[in-house]
Amino acid sequence: MDIRPLPEPTALSVARDRERIRYAAIGAFALTAGLWLLWLATWLLGWPLDDLGIRPRAASGLLGILTAPLAHASFAHLMSNTLPITVLTTLTLYCYPRATRLALPLIWLLSGLGVWLFARDSVHVGASGVANGLMMFLFLAGLLRRDRLAVAISLVVFFLYGSMLASVVPTQPHISFEYHLAGAVAGAVAAIAFFRRDPLPPRKRYSWEDEPDEPAADDELELPRAGEVPVLWRREAPPRGAQIIVFRQRPPTPPQDPS
Repeated sequence: MDIRPLPEPTALSVARDRERIRYAAIGAFALTAGLWLLWLATWLLGWPLDDLGIRPRAASGLLGILTAPLAHASFAHLMSNTLPITVLTTLTLYCYPRATRLALPLIWLLSGLGVWLFARDSVHVGASGVANGLMMFLFLAGLLRRDRLAVAISLVVFFLYGSMLASVVPTQPHISFEYHLAGAVAGAVAAIAFFRRDPLPPRKRYSWEDEPDEPAADDELELPRAGEVPVLWRREAPPRGAQIIVFRQRPPTPPQDPS
């Protein structure tokens, strides 16, 4: 796998990198704050989760495609999703600022639609489906792009959150593995569709690449032509008067009849 080396940092590139970090941190903080604000509102006002979650194949559950990732069944559920959502959203916005504008809405809507179409008859809530989608998006996009930053983030994400792939199979009855599976599929679709949307970083150039090609001073390294190769052995005719004795092959002895 060919990995594109990054150029040496300059003052302009460092300033742009700081701006990208600020943009990613603000976006991740806004999403995490939305999760907490909605949970506080549901806790203080007593909103039922049935109004915010996804109820599969029910017309009243279509609204949950938009609201279910923001709703959580308990404080422990919210805490378990806070750190992955914050970290994965920050990395996604930092590495793919342009692609995230399309990838995050696609993961959000496609994972919810998959739950509404194929999940069990229950109420599905939580941002774990979006977290699985972002993890899969970062992992596959890094492998497809093959630049150093994308590959590094892909490996870090898989090291930190690769265990999320185990949650796409049914393990516990109260955990929506359908949301996890739909989110992972949506993240893979988003990675394939949008991994080229952000431009590749400029390729590092080395000093020897800018040097002009000089012709060789001699031809010592060139192979000689066929006519210039000396003959090391030549078959000569026998001298006059010499005799050549030909040894004839003895005919095979016929087998004897044992009788």
